[in-house]
Amino acid sequence: MSTLPDWVRRLPTNTLAGALGIEIVELTDDRVVATMPVDDRTRQPYGLLHGGASIALAETVASLGAAGRVDRDRFAVVGQEINGNHIRAMKDGIVRATGMPLHVGRTSQVWSIEITDERGRLVCISRCTLAVVERRDGSR
Repeated sequence: MSTLPDWVRRLPTNTLAGALGIEIVELTDDRVVATMPVDDRTRQPYGLLHGGASIALAETVASLGAAGRVDRDRFAVVGQEINGNHIRAMKDGIVRATGMPLHVGRTSQVWSIEITDERGRLVCISRCTLAVVERRDGSR
C-alpha cells in the first residue's frame, strides 16, 4: 500500500523520471525521498553514474516537493536553477535522493538534495531553485 499522496500516483510515467527508473518513496511537506538505479540507463560511457542522471534525480525530488507545497490548481513549479557537486563515483546499485526545503516562499522555493549510495555514503549534493508560477490553460 502506497503512502504517497494521490496526486503523485496520478502523474504520468512516460517522462524522464520514468525512463531513468526513478521511484518516489516518500513525499511529505518536509522531505521527499526517491531512488534511482545505476544501470545502462543512468551510466555514462565510462561505466559510471552519469552526473546528468544525478541532477535529473535531484530536480525530480525538488520539483515534486515544491509541487506538494503549492495549490496545484492555481500554480505550477518550474526549475529555475540547479547545481550539483559529484562526490563519489558509482558503477552499479541504487542511489537514494533525499530532498528538504530550505526556503518556501510565495514565488520561489529552494531545496537541498543529498544523493547517497546503498551504504549511506554521499554521492552528490545538489541545490535546486524553483519558480512558483500561475498555471495557464494546458499546463499540468
